[in-house]
Amino acid sequence: MEISGIISAIIIGIVIGVLGRLVVPGRQHVGVIWTILVGIVAAFIGSAIAAGFDVQSTKGVDWIEWLIQIGLAALGIAALDNRRLHRR
Repeated sequence: MEISGIISAIIIGIVIGVLGRLVVPGRQHVGVIWTILVGIVAAFIGSAIAAGFDVQSTKGVDWIEWLIQIGLAALGIAALDNRRLHRR
């Protein structure tokens, strides 16, 4: 992966993290940095999953890849929030 691909993945990861957080109902007790990190990880893993199913490159917007990434980010945010709630 080239440096431009990594930078775009990070930017997309930030957007994915925010969208994933919006999908999770209720108030989350997860900070902004954790939201961004979860989004970046979800973007990388979601891209790999989309490549595995051969849906990473479609004509126009890659909606399936985006949905996979947002779903993974929502799961990550929910898991992180659940973990933090049980610590208290």
